[in-house]
Amino acid sequence: MTNGISASVDAAHDKFIKYLKNKSRAQATILAYRKDIEQLTDFLKEKGISQVDTVLTEHIEEFKKDLLEKKYTAKSVSRKLNAVKTFFKFLEEEGITVKNPASSVSHPKYEIKAPRILSQMEYRAIRDAAREDIRISTIVELLLQTGMRIGELARLEIGEIESDYLDIKAYESHKSRKIPLNKAAKKALERYIKIRPKVRTRSLFITKSGRPFLIRNIRGAIERYFKIAGIESAKVNDLRHTFIAHQLAAGNSVVLIQRLVGHKRLSTTERYLDFVKGKSQEEIKIKEL
Repeated sequence: MTNGISASVDAAHDKFIKYLKNKSRAQATILAYRKDIEQLTDFLKEKGISQVDTVLTEHIEEFKKDLLEKKYTAKSVSRKLNAVKTFFKFLEEEGITVKNPASSVSHPKYEIKAPRILSQMEYRAIRDAAREDIRISTIVELLLQTGMRIGELARLEIGEIESDYLDIKAYESHKSRKIPLNKAAKKALERYIKIRPKVRTRSLFITKSGRPFLIRNIRGAIERYFKIAGIESAKVNDLRHTFIAHQLAAGNSVVLIQRLVGHKRLSTTERYLDFVKGKSQEEIKIKEL
């Protein structure tokens, strides 16, 4: 224990979560870290370990083995290990512990699945299925034509729609950016705004009662239309995947697409190149209808 700071695993955990909040990390990220570290601390306590400076590399290895024996996927275990490594790195930097017992622990190997990209037939099918539902049709169109996150779409306000682009405001750990609108996106927005109820809320997408249309409701509605369209194994985020892959296939630069979709790291955008490599533009590109 250094700097007079309590080195109990519980106190260290609380300090770590406060650090993440002060860094304005996304709420989903903070919740995931909280649960992962709680899982570790519970495991350590079962072994009679309550102080961070008594945690050894072998304990982290045992934790990893325990997760795998409990049938967590290798990908889930790897994600939890990332949280553990970040936790102990923080404790080391803060002087709460003099060593990082997790630094040498290896990640279990797993195959990274290719992102789910809609085929031309599926692309047309989801648009056709939702066409008569103007609100959902507009949401689908914006996700397909801009690659924005569902959270960004849910937060959109009337004042953030310009004639040729969307003005995405910064939130949590995501930076602000401008996303250009093509003809299909503009047409969809114009169609929706004409029928949008005149209410006080500035949220672009609203319910029939005039309240903001929440992420979970958007997700549920789109997944319902996936079923109607006969599209299997697809999630809302696959509309964003589709935009990225098709833009790269059309010859746009990785740096440009990274900026448009708001990826923090270029490597995140680059992984889509494996999908488009060796395929012709005609095989992948979706023409604007």
